[in-house]
Amino acid sequence: MGSNDNQDRLVTWRNGEKAFSPFSEAEMDRRQAMLRRHMADANIDCCLFTSIHNIGYFSGFIYCGFGRRYGFVIDQDSATTVSAGIDGGQPWRRSHGDSVTYTDWRRDNYFHAVQTLTGSAKRLGIEFDHVNLELYRQLQDALPGVELVDISQATMWMRTVKSDEEIALIRHGARIGDIGGQAVADAIQPGIGEHEVALASTAAMVREIANSFPFAELMDTWTWFQSGINTDGAHNPVTNRNVESGDILSLNCFPMIFGYYTALERTLFCDHASDEHLRLWTINCDVHRRGLELIRPGARCCDIAAELNEIYRSHDLLQYRSFGYGHSFGVLSHYYGREAGVELREDVETILQPGMVVSMEPMIMLPEGLPGAGGYREHDILIVKEDGAENITGFPFGPEHNIIPAR
Repeated sequence: MGSNDNQDRLVTWRNGEKAFSPFSEAEMDRRQAMLRRHMADANIDCCLFTSIHNIGYFSGFIYCGFGRRYGFVIDQDSATTVSAGIDGGQPWRRSHGDSVTYTDWRRDNYFHAVQTLTGSAKRLGIEFDHVNLELYRQLQDALPGVELVDISQATMWMRTVKSDEEIALIRHGARIGDIGGQAVADAIQPGIGEHEVALASTAAMVREIANSFPFAELMDTWTWFQSGINTDGAHNPVTNRNVESGDILSLNCFPMIFGYYTALERTLFCDHASDEHLRLWTINCDVHRRGLELIRPGARCCDIAAELNEIYRSHDLLQYRSFGYGHSFGVLSHYYGREAGVELREDVETILQPGMVVSMEPMIMLPEGLPGAGGYREHDILIVKEDGAENITGFPFGPEHNIIPAR
């Protein structure tokens, strides 16, 4: 551990060696060079990133905030993560670049670090979609005379097109999600708690992540497994409700690998399904199949949504659709990150292009009291290529596969 003259404010902790990353030095250099080109074109002297997703994308460090501030400062010559002393040397080991640690011993040491690293910058890029009003005012006070400009939209578009190395990691995630899905199917039986099914899936995915990489930080992988009325929301939490024979079920497996989110989502039934449940499930699967066909380079997100809406409308089910048909994948999670420019919704006119990675995930929800009540959702991940799209999800869907017999 080294220190500087401001040891009560800032220290440099370089404990051990740089850690394994799934991304090469060349890949991380590419990302930072792409950002620096934009900064030069936009006359931005320096950037301060504060979000988990952008710090993760441009530095490789995924932070755990826990009430403390983090940052990544980059200009044309240097790139430095800003972290709290509680993390020891881990931020430096995970950062592509340098790292500085601020201590707890004096108030506003984080802003002292920002002042030190931004130097004489006159235009500072920050994330308007992440910086709240309090932080914005604190930055204004700490950096008088500095113009704060938005960098969030530009970096979002940078992240939407994936590199070959990113796609390779996403493939691992899809494969591991399939493993989680099989663990769910294997665990389902009448009388088992939702939480027990979810635990089996998450454990299987974490173990496979650990087996797949020489070194990985095993954090944030999770499973939502829902049954009965709990299937009405796509993101409803796991409960201790017991599965019953005939229940509609929803599996949602989310392996998190180096900050990259992937997902597998499927409708299932325990033991048997009613005729109306089967009818609705089949319709939703038909929408899913057509959606998979529509994802291709040159397609507009809004046009995909409009065509799929017509299928639901033809069955008088459009009023039961609950959210968009899919979204971009990359550095994101359920509590950070979003590439909102690539969502398969009626109000998004983005044109899909090679290198984008998107989901197809149609969902309808019939309220309690109606025949076939429950939430129906299928979810696959596709890589957009020059001549079409590749589906990298392997777990099967539909009534012929996912009615799980009682044991």
